[in-house]
Amino acid sequence: MTFAQQKVVDSKITEVTVFLNKAQVTREVKTRIEAGKTNLVVTGLTAQLDPESIQVSGKGNFVILGISHQQNFLNEFDLPKPVKSLKDSIEWLQRQLILEQSQKEILGKEEQMLLSNQKIGGTSQNLTAAELKAMADFYRTRLSDIVSSRMKQDEKIKKINERLTRLNAQLNEQNELYRRNTSEIVVNVSAETSTAVELTVNYVVASAGWNAVYDLRAINTKNPVQLAYKANVFQSTGEEWKNVKLTLSTANPNQSGLKPELYSWYLDFYQPVVYDRTRVRSAAGAPAAYKAEAREAEDMAPSAVSVADYVTTVQTTLNTEFEISLPYTVSSSARPTVVDIRNYEMKADYIYSVAPKLDADAFLMARAIGWEEFNLLPGEANIFFEGTFVGKSLIDPNSIRDTLAISLGRDKRVVVKREKLKDLTSRSMMGASRKESYAWEISVRNTKTEGIKIMVEDQVPVSQNSQIEVTVLDAGGASYYKQSGKLMWTIDLKPNDTRKVIYKFEVKYPKDKVVSGL
Repeated sequence: MTFAQQKVVDSKITEVTVFLNKAQVTREVKTRIEAGKTNLVVTGLTAQLDPESIQVSGKGNFVILGISHQQNFLNEFDLPKPVKSLKDSIEWLQRQLILEQSQKEILGKEEQMLLSNQKIGGTSQNLTAAELKAMADFYRTRLSDIVSSRMKQDEKIKKINERLTRLNAQLNEQNELYRRNTSEIVVNVSAETSTAVELTVNYVVASAGWNAVYDLRAINTKNPVQLAYKANVFQSTGEEWKNVKLTLSTANPNQSGLKPELYSWYLDFYQPVVYDRTRVRSAAGAPAAYKAEAREAEDMAPSAVSVADYVTTVQTTLNTEFEISLPYTVSSSARPTVVDIRNYEMKADYIYSVAPKLDADAFLMARAIGWEEFNLLPGEANIFFEGTFVGKSLIDPNSIRDTLAISLGRDKRVVVKREKLKDLTSRSMMGASRKESYAWEISVRNTKTEGIKIMVEDQVPVSQNSQIEVTVLDAGGASYYKQSGKLMWTIDLKPNDTRKVIYKFEVKYPKDKVVSGL
């Protein structure tokens, strides 16, 4: 019986396909094996990989006999460069701290020596005034130097300790990420002669994914809207994705790709089951009909689905994949890495919009079309107009219809005023009913040097009771949507032009009732 040789091999991450949740990592292994059976151990992998998703293929004159997965908590994996760099910095600072503390101790001992030898020249020796002054100057100067030097040492020690505290906190954070690299894949291969081996190892990992973010830029009201489609790619697997070929997929491995099956929906009369304490019915002793029902229920139960089944759906045409042409580095960190996907140009028309009942300011809106072909996902968008950041918005393709409306901010140069016309507002009694009439005037002024189109929105109340009658006496030329009560005007305004619209409505209801909301 021949035992397989054990060989630890290095591997390199070359490709990563990032799903909305989870990621598929591809590693390459290049080594050489001797004749016979060899266990190639791929070490330093994240502990978060799914063992059921492991796939291994190879090139060379050898045969892959089997694949296994194991955790190795005893074997120290190679530390990544960030961790090594932090540890080296900490060790150097610790040596510097010991050196500075030793210098401080030397100064303290020198001070003690000077203070313990204050008697000058002994008890019987007389010193001249010049000698006494020289000795006093020496003591004063030296003690001052010691105090000053000790203060400098304290400052150096304080800064080193502060630096050590920050580095240790950062090292703990990195260790939290990298201590997970205890996973190993063992590939059992066999070769008749010594040969070169090339392996491609694929597996799915958790704690990774991406979400869409956008930059929407409008240079002015004459040009199309620029859409920058980006992705926040995150991963905290403990592995470093360094200069890898990155593919972003809109697939979600956590969502089943299997079509649900409808089973027969049976109706029957309810028959309570009387529990017999004297009998314990076991599967073995159950009647044949009961066994048949159990087998039928077992056959109808859906089969278990592994993560590998979800991964295969990524290759279908139901999802969109973005292949990033340039190699990317995504560190294992709590902070996401921003990846540029594509830049698009959308045709847009620009219109001002105002709802003076809520806000007297007019908002410039860009209405873009043709966004459906870009396969957008829900995500946050940064809005820029004329090179200035104006705010954030949310793009949700599931709720957008034909036009993507983007608010580009307020424009104080469009002056809007809404006033109630008291002369046309009245209350009156007619028999058992009370009637209230209202009139509002909306004025819009364009102080800009160019013409604009503005959409003005207002509303009349909507009755929810048959005894309350709402009648629009004059819509003022607006489009009236009875179900919602909304009034909408689209007005073209030339430079320094003013336009006024008036709308009227009345409400009739029983005089002994009080209507809320008026």
